[in-house]
Amino acid sequence: VVIMKALILVGGFGTRLRPLTLSVPKPLVDFANKPMILHQIEALKATGVDEVVLAINYQPEVMLSFLKDFETKLGIKITCSQETEPMGTAGPLALARDKLIDGSGEPFFVLNSDVISEYPLKQMIEFHAKHGGEASIMVTKVDEPSKYGVVVLDDETGLVERFVEKPKVFVGNKINAGIYLLNPSVLDRISLKPTSIEKEVFPKVAEENKLFAMVLPGFWMDIGQPKDYISGLRLYLDSLRRKLPEKLSNGSHIVGNVIIDKTAQVGDGCLIGPDVAIGPNCVIEAGVRLSRCTIMRGVRIKKHACVSGSIIGWHSTVGQWARVENMTILGEDVHVSDEVYSNGGVVLPHKEIKSSILKPEIVM
Repeated sequence: VVIMKALILVGGFGTRLRPLTLSVPKPLVDFANKPMILHQIEALKATGVDEVVLAINYQPEVMLSFLKDFETKLGIKITCSQETEPMGTAGPLALARDKLIDGSGEPFFVLNSDVISEYPLKQMIEFHAKHGGEASIMVTKVDEPSKYGVVVLDDETGLVERFVEKPKVFVGNKINAGIYLLNPSVLDRISLKPTSIEKEVFPKVAEENKLFAMVLPGFWMDIGQPKDYISGLRLYLDSLRRKLPEKLSNGSHIVGNVIIDKTAQVGDGCLIGPDVAIGPNCVIEAGVRLSRCTIMRGVRIKKHACVSGSIIGWHSTVGQWARVENMTILGEDVHVSDEVYSNGGVVLPHKEIKSSILKPEIVM
């Protein structure tokens, strides 16, 4: 079976990833040197999907003009289904109904745009065909299930028995991973109003014994907030090390897993890694130390600066001997002066930082 269509739930404003989302819609924020959403679109394309619908409620023009380039590059059709009011996680499916149903009766994928994983979509198609139910969802094992909605399932068959929201006592450690494969009939269960697929639609399908869950192999992370974005990069680079090690950089100045765009320049005497992504056209001057951080396109890190556990937004600069750490996030075009220290500063775009930020705070 080849699945032809997919819907990616893009949704809202990306408030948790501000100040990066003040410059671009969240799915276009770079992760490991490419826009988040591109990781998903490439995985869908590799599975045979030829049309992706983005369910979006804000800035569709920006998204679409940007994705037009990828349409031609990847040879995949990308369209938008725009909500005029937030529709939750199920409403957008009803809204995009005509784009998803082509009369073939084939199922379609639905992905949550914040999720990064190894996307075993081919296995999911086989799993769905085998169980013959109405819907398949991916679940992932977590250490602290009490923070999430837990999916209780039969380990043999994958049949979902019930959902337990933020359980007080242990009922299982598998949570919804935000990757679904649904038969068109699921759309008949969704009305055109704000609806939650997790809390309203899936429990009904489960009551009829038609919902099955597959345990996601490999890593999973919702990278919708900075702490998880930084952890997600580590997991993603680990996965690259196993699957496509040739994508990682190596050399005497590299420790651990590091990805460096071929157009970036790195000076002498730097030490880079572990878990670092350096984007296109960056300049890393001599003697710089980078660890557990993302350096986005066009950034300059000046001599002997040290950046760790942080995200440096597009076209920013970090001055000589500056130290940037503890989940500092610099928006686009932020300039940190020489010898300045930032401990967890969150800095809005187009600012100049001339004095140190000694404790985590937002710099307007």
